Amino acid sequence: MPDATTAGIRIEANPYYVPERSEPDAMYFFAYEIRISNVGDVPARLVSRHWIITDGIGRVEQVRGPGVVGHQPRLEPGESFEYTSFCPLPTPVGEMHGSYQMVRDDGAQFDAEVPAFTLATPESMN
Repeated sequence: MPDATTAGIRIEANPYYVPERSEPDAMYFFAYEIRISNVGDVPARLVSRHWIITDGIGRVEQVRGPGVVGHQPRLEPGESFEYTSFCPLPTPVGEMHGSYQMVRDDGAQFDAEVPAFTLATPESMN
């Protein structure tokens, strides 16, 4: 499972293919589980996200927005927040990575890296 830690915020990604929501040769539906953990010693709030999504032929889409799945979680040291979201692609393989914009209680801001992870149908991995 890909993971990255930035300034005490650890992000883990677990992507998977969802065949029952896909229409091969038209749209491939992927889901991903994200776990955001505060492994540092200072609270921080996730205020926004920035995703960079690349499909199998190199087309890039960037997505920005407030929070994640309608939440802007504040994590005390030792706390985690988990969510599941999705990404439809026109190709059976792709990649996502990005960042979460975080704010500490003292107002300090930083971008926590979301590690790159592969979106792929089982057949495309052979």
